[in-house]
Amino acid sequence: MPTAFDSYDLAGKRLANRIAMAPMTRGRALTPGATATDLMATYYAQRASAGLIITEGIQPSVVGQGYTDTPGLHSAEQVEAWRPVTDAVHREGGVIFAQLMHTGRIGHPSLLPDGLVPVAPSAVAAKGTVYTHQGPAELPMPKELTEDEIARTIEDYAAAARNAVAAGFDGVELHGANGYLIHQFLAPGSNLRTDGWGGSVKGRIRFAVEVATAVAEAIGGDRVGFRISPGNTYNDIAEGEDLEETYSALLARLEPLGLAYLHQLEAEGRRDLALRLRKQWPGTFVLNPFTGAEPTGREQLELVEDGTADLIAYGVLFLANPDLPARLAAGGPYNTPDPSAFYGGDHRGYTDYPALG
Repeated sequence: MPTAFDSYDLAGKRLANRIAMAPMTRGRALTPGATATDLMATYYAQRASAGLIITEGIQPSVVGQGYTDTPGLHSAEQVEAWRPVTDAVHREGGVIFAQLMHTGRIGHPSLLPDGLVPVAPSAVAAKGTVYTHQGPAELPMPKELTEDEIARTIEDYAAAARNAVAAGFDGVELHGANGYLIHQFLAPGSNLRTDGWGGSVKGRIRFAVEVATAVAEAIGGDRVGFRISPGNTYNDIAEGEDLEETYSALLARLEPLGLAYLHQLEAEGRRDLALRLRKQWPGTFVLNPFTGAEPTGREQLELVEDGTADLIAYGVLFLANPDLPARLAAGGPYNTPDPSAFYGGDHRGYTDYPALG
């Protein structure tokens, strides 16, 4: 019976263990070109003992940015800036995937240049606010994507994936969760289209499938992961009564692409769905388990031992404990995370958490 501390073969890449670092927005790309920095290289290298690092969300296009100071992978300057990050992780023996995150309707015009506005499958605004450099702002009405714009957006994902490989990443993860663009297409509450991109399960999964197909064709399916969060209402997502049918159909269409892994962020009360999707998915299954107000802990490692998942993804505990696999093996102790530094700032609450010893 495998344990979370055993090595793992991920589509030909040897992982030192089965403990993944979940993607977490940190807001440290404090540069005019939304580029990675030396501080980010230090941050990820410190955490290279993870079996797999999945980066913070990286926008695949200018209009894909929804938060302050998040990095991109859509310019030559950004590609060059990411190389020191991937080099630093590889020197420490780590494996790192870039998460491609187009936020869709979650964003604000003040975060975008040249008069751009957030886009979405339909002109349906999400309830809530987003933080801008001027403070919190109401989420605006997004622009509905035209068919030509959908095609360009799909190519943006493929181009960003090629840029990720050029920057030295081992692969990419497509963010189809948490109420961002791919998830917005999947959900009937945000996708009101009646053309081939909506109106039915087949139509609503089409964007996700075509993005994954384009990216797999661009860099190889074995370099592509896909993240989902069925049942998660974050960012005002409403998925409807056909949720299970939607995700079963999505996985059936993704399976032939030979993706590196499926990554599920588990919603409250959805373990039964996680088990069904795990059974349906023939490849590597990564689970970010629901643990309520508490961070994922050592007890969740049992989900590898009982076969619920192949890898377990840790978020906030990895943020505060750069050597988390060693701490999990030892049963602690664990550093206490500083929430005030989660989404921006300098090295404090970012690269200054101590390692054991």
